[in-house]
Amino acid sequence: MHATIRRYEAIDETRTDEIVKKVDETLVPLLSKLPGFGGYQLIDAGDGVVSSITFFETSEQADESTRVASTWVRDEKLEAAIPHAPTITRGELVVDKPRELASA
Repeated sequence: MHATIRRYEAIDETRTDEIVKKVDETLVPLLSKLPGFGGYQLIDAGDGVVSSITFFETSEQADESTRVASTWVRDEKLEAAIPHAPTITRGELVVDKPRELASA
């Protein structure tokens, strides 16, 4: 499994709700249709910082998700709200420990 973290800075804070809604309604459906999709999370860190985490089976699939996200910003005309390209961290998951569900 491969993860990509995108950190966006200097987000227009007056448009955060709009961005979150568009991510949920249009970006996540695009990403979830890509081969190897394993999940997506969005973090509002405040002060104009938003980060996303995506999971894909291969590094090539993860790279494609970055291309899709970049195109999505342009297609949704969010360049003014998201003025800078994200800082990207990507790599293979080497430890993955989900919470264990308690048995009944």
